[in-house]
Amino acid sequence: MVSANVSNPVPAGPPKTYGFLLLPDFALMTYASAIEPLRAANVLSGRELYRWRHVSIDGQAVRASNGVAIVPDHKIGDAMALDALVVCAGGNPTRFRHRPTFTFLRKLAHEGVMLAGLSGGPYALARAGVLAGHRCTVHWEHLPAFTEEFPDLEVTRTLYEIDRDRVTCAGGIATLDMMADLIARDHGPALANAVSEWFLRTQTRPASGSQRMAPRERFGIGNAKVLTVLAEMEARLEEPATREELAALAGISVRQLERLFADHLGETLGAHYLAVRLDRARALLKQTALPVAQVAMACGFVSTSHFSRAYKVRFGSPPKGEREPASSAATGM
Repeated sequence: MVSANVSNPVPAGPPKTYGFLLLPDFALMTYASAIEPLRAANVLSGRELYRWRHVSIDGQAVRASNGVAIVPDHKIGDAMALDALVVCAGGNPTRFRHRPTFTFLRKLAHEGVMLAGLSGGPYALARAGVLAGHRCTVHWEHLPAFTEEFPDLEVTRTLYEIDRDRVTCAGGIATLDMMADLIARDHGPALANAVSEWFLRTQTRPASGSQRMAPRERFGIGNAKVLTVLAEMEARLEEPATREELAALAGISVRQLERLFADHLGETLGAHYLAVRLDRARALLKQTALPVAQVAMACGFVSTSHFSRAYKVRFGSPPKGEREPASSAATGM
């Protein structure tokens, strides 16, 4: 199928040991995209370049978001010799406030262990205080809440960031891109390319790649004027642009812009803009502890009552209905 013993110009040295800290509801695709390239590197090189161990917060099996359970080798706090620890999280990582885990991460950072966070994993690293002074990224779904909670961090919207001994990744199949990069740094591009080809990764995406499709692909439309306005809407949520400003940006009249939105999106300009702002509000409500009034302001609503009415019309429940109590496991209480 694929030839082993790939030419490797970089001396192998002793195997690197990766720890995978699996948090409840971790994303299985993200986890697999991180660990499988390590296995493939061993197979294709004909040598044991990498080893891995699984860690949970309590030593018990951890269920992924799809229900698959993995039995760990260790619990946090156990003595283990690691070169890197990868935090795999999914679901709603904002609810994870397990203080012993944060202490564990700070200890590993002090020992010089490379720390990585995948998908929602950067939340745990940020709350442990080990991302300060490093570039970082997180899945686009979590970006609004993440930047609200950690305004002093250098947060990007890239696929992944490798900044010295801190690695963060948006998750999903971007993890495979990140692992190919790490393997190339350890053992050269030939092996990294062989691993990529084994998993049918035929196009190299740089770390700086975008997490989301461009509006053209996401909405399936090609009208340049509509695309310009859609991008402006997503960029201006706290202080929404007026219809006149959007029309001027597109270089047409408000009536013409409304006609284009009806033709290409099947809705009015105002209805689409309102939906974009409400979707952002929902993410903030689910992933932060911001008061409802503050969420309303962050999404361009001058009146909390107007925000609540619009929210209930779109989602069927008032904003307060999105709040969920944190579990004892997540808080460490």
